[in-house]
Amino acid sequence: MISVIIAGFNGAMGQKAVQLVTATPEFQLAGVFNPHVTSRRATDYGLDDAVTVYNDLEQITTPADVWLDFSTPSGVATNAQFAITRRMRPVIGTSGLTEDQQRQLQATANARQLGGIIAPNFGLTAVLMMKFAQQAAAYLKRAEIVEYHHEDKVDAPSGTALNTARLIYEAQRVDEPQPSAELDPLGARGGDYHGIKIHAVRLPGVVADEEVIFGGPGETLTIKQSTTDRQSFMTGVRLAIAAVVQRQDLVIGLENIL
Repeated sequence: MISVIIAGFNGAMGQKAVQLVTATPEFQLAGVFNPHVTSRRATDYGLDDAVTVYNDLEQITTPADVWLDFSTPSGVATNAQFAITRRMRPVIGTSGLTEDQQRQLQATANARQLGGIIAPNFGLTAVLMMKFAQQAAAYLKRAEIVEYHHEDKVDAPSGTALNTARLIYEAQRVDEPQPSAELDPLGARGGDYHGIKIHAVRLPGVVADEEVIFGGPGETLTIKQSTTDRQSFMTGVRLAIAAVVQRQDLVIGLENIL
């Protein structure tokens, strides 16, 4: 039995995660965390009485096997560091971690030989899209990324887009020269990751889509992935929870456990 504490349990992804953990015989929902909730009665959130509700990290004196995080970009680094120091294996689905923060968490977990994962995306098709883009980058040296998310997503670009750009850059190691700000006063060319442009769209009616557009002399290649239901992420979450308890290192990207 793998015990799990879910951070951000009452958000859109957190609610799906609660349903997953409670419905999986091999998992046990030991607790939920959100610093903004006022009531600590589990029944107020439709949870079983056996589930402990926390609104302060210091209340968590009985660690679980896994810390599953779908909280907020402002809190995820602190949450993950807390989990690792308490020997809870982090499964991080919250975006907003910088590359330096990811490296620091990875080093801290690995020093403790503690399994974990930071997943920019738990969707299997999104992971495949990133891998396909990495393969294409070896042949096409120019690429731009357009990512689409719902209007409530507060960070931009998305973790998926940043990870896609990182994989492309690692395959190419080419830093494209950037146009002068005077020629793009509104920033219409998007954000920049080593010369790979990233455009973030936030609109109602969207869940999570991404496309990578490669350009070469006389031809283009577009790799596109669409998510229509957040439930699709739960397949990856289930795999991640089961995998991290068998590992002694923290990996970045779901592709590393598939």
